Amino acid sequence: MRIAALAAAGALFFGGCGAKEYELEHPYDVCGTSIQNVEPVPFFAQQLCVGEPAPAANSPDASAVEAAGVFHLDEKTVTYAKNMDKKLYPASTTKILTAYTALKHAELDDTVTVSANAASQAGDSSVCGLHAGDQLTLRELLYGLLLESGNDAADAIAEHVSGSAENFAALMNQEAAALGATHSHFTNPHGLHDENHYTCVYDLYLLLNAALQYEEFQTIVHTAKYTAVYKDASGASVTNEWETTDQFLTGQAAAPEGVTVLGGKTGTTNAAGYCLALYSKNADGKPLITIVLKAASSDALYQFMAELLKL
Repeated sequence: MRIAALAAAGALFFGGCGAKEYELEHPYDVCGTSIQNVEPVPFFAQQLCVGEPAPAANSPDASAVEAAGVFHLDEKTVTYAKNMDKKLYPASTTKILTAYTALKHAELDDTVTVSANAASQAGDSSVCGLHAGDQLTLRELLYGLLLESGNDAADAIAEHVSGSAENFAALMNQEAAALGATHSHFTNPHGLHDENHYTCVYDLYLLLNAALQYEEFQTIVHTAKYTAVYKDASGASVTNEWETTDQFLTGQAAAPEGVTVLGGKTGTTNAAGYCLALYSKNADGKPLITIVLKAASSDALYQFMAELLKL
């Protein structure tokens, strides 16, 4: 059960979604330990939602999406859920975990030299235009990763943190497990399709909620456009402008009246469909995370997400 998987030491989140109250005298009793004189440690799940609400009468038509959820962070409640634990392909929403892992294990001012491997992406791959030998800070790469959704930035970050994309994927899985993401497995830092690369709505909520604890992450995903100035392999100055793929921030899609979209991450592949994990404030000024996976089209994604933002 999800509750058992989340029953770990320490509430790691400042904002979560509803939790069941546990009445054990001491958390360690669950394991039958003989440890004595240890201060009680709160269950991991006490700050997180662990169930799905019954469908509301005003729920939007979800026929064009495979899975979705609405998580109210202050109230710790879930107001909508469809297939919250169903394993699906995340596409570039993967980059939320990539950013979180990088922020946890490296420094924003680190200088990263882009390798030939990172710069060599498939022709149809989403890239932010990096070349072998380019030198950028990790902070700049995170803008390329989260705004332009650059797979070249993802590989450059992975190689900087862990030496290779494969080693970084192992670290991603370690971090996801520590956050309670028990229905996920990642094989790369960018989200290109792999049968063994998957997550679910609830796990993606956990990952985004964790990443939002970093102020720099919030700043980046709230940015519509960013101009990066860095050096190429010869030492010459390069200027590159990256724009978010989030249509709420670009103005291509309209949020409901009173709702403030603070940022998020999109993802699209043939297998994953159209995906979006979003951080917003509702009409009452309360923070919420809304997630849609495998929408049938871009229009369906943003139309359904706009309906979720009202819940």
